[in-house]
Amino acid sequence: MLQVLDMTAQQNQAMRPRNRAGTERAIFLAARALLAEQGFQGFGINAVARRAGCDKQLIYRYYGGLDGLIDAIGEELGSWVKDKIPQDTGGMFILTYGDLMEKLSMYFMEALRDDPLVCKIVAWEVSQDTPQVRRLSESRMKALGKWLEKMQGSLKPPKGVDTATTNALLFASIQHMVISAAVSEQFAGIPLKTEKDWEKVAAAVRRLVRAIYG
Repeated sequence: MLQVLDMTAQQNQAMRPRNRAGTERAIFLAARALLAEQGFQGFGINAVARRAGCDKQLIYRYYGGLDGLIDAIGEELGSWVKDKIPQDTGGMFILTYGDLMEKLSMYFMEALRDDPLVCKIVAWEVSQDTPQVRRLSESRMKALGKWLEKMQGSLKPPKGVDTATTNALLFASIQHMVISAAVSEQFAGIPLKTEKDWEKVAAAVRRLVRAIYG
């Protein structure tokens, strides 16, 4: 009886129309989730196939193996800022460079808190030096730079301010706070557990931006 059921299941699977796009997406999402949860240590063909519920041969067929999956994730990270953060920053409410950087800082903090994989990549950047991490990191940072340049438009920062270094420090501090929250729910004795805690962080970031850019 069991053999009959097994044969029937195999026949049904064989008769089921294949949806390549759906399978590719399932593999991609499984790989992304696995990478976010376990890092590269648990990132393997068999693990991805189990998570996606597919034959591992399909991973080779559609992506060429793990390197192809990493490339696909890297490409997605290249559009992370655009996909996660609104392109409309408020129109007439953005009057100065300080207005812009305040709003972008808040958008960036919210988006980073909502994406565990990007948080992991940020942590890997300062703790691991592998081709995979470098590839993912370069895609992310390149996209962030393009995003800042695009959003700035014709707005001019105050004279005498090194915006490249200042913004790098600003966004690095936001990244570090978010990572610390994920690891220990605090940083330097400052709690990072509740929304009220994050409201205090946001208020402090706004004050820093205004102190520099007006």
